[in-house]
Amino acid sequence: MSRADASGRQRPERPEHPERPARPARPERPERPARAGRRAAAPAPAAGQADPSAARQAILAAARGEFAARGLKGARVQAIAERAGVNKQLLYYYFGSKDDLYRAALESVYADIRALERGLQLDDLPPTEAMAALVGFSFDYLSRHPEFIGLLNHENALGAPHARDSQAVRQTNSPLVELIASTLRRGVAQGVFRAGVDPVALYISIAGMGYFFFSNRLTLQAVFARDLGTARAVAAYRKHVVDLAMAGLRPPA
Repeated sequence: MSRADASGRQRPERPEHPERPARPARPERPERPARAGRRAAAPAPAAGQADPSAARQAILAAARGEFAARGLKGARVQAIAERAGVNKQLLYYYFGSKDDLYRAALESVYADIRALERGLQLDDLPPTEAMAALVGFSFDYLSRHPEFIGLLNHENALGAPHARDSQAVRQTNSPLVELIASTLRRGVAQGVFRAGVDPVALYISIAGMGYFFFSNRLTLQAVFARDLGTARAVAAYRKHVVDLAMAGLRPPA
């Protein structure tokens, strides 16, 4: 068949195109797995591994040493793991993050010293003996545990945010304050201590005398040209600290 155009001429019709076959459907793409975070969750310790509590304590001990020496920012997680003899992922499993590990290390040193102070059983001693024992113990602990001084130095340099926000630190110190207060009350009642001594102020003074000595010993040696590192020098200053503290507690004549 043909059609007439505008000039009257006949034009043949174009043949109809056969229907094109439908394109086959594309196969569905498999779903992409979700992207993992920067750090995958640390795996739990496998059965048969070392005692979990022993591994945790080893990590804490290593962390105390590293943080005391280098602070929160300077310490490296890998160095702590190597020092503890564990895999780094185990450290994250137990403590979650470097900051949480630092807080746990700080809390652990406070818990340790308070547990040892409770072991003195000051309530079983006469007031003067109890107080002298506490003063001497505080001095000796700082002498034997320089990591405690290092941790406190770094925490103070940071502004003490972890100590301030730690309920555990406050809870471990409250019994000590009450122990000192009860010892002071017993001493006042027996006429061997003067009244009106603030237990918190007393403990700050006791701890401060030893803390200043051990944290500044090198500069003190340089300034006064005196060797303060010998066992004899340490013992002499210990006696001085105990005598001075006890003299300050005596009632007026």
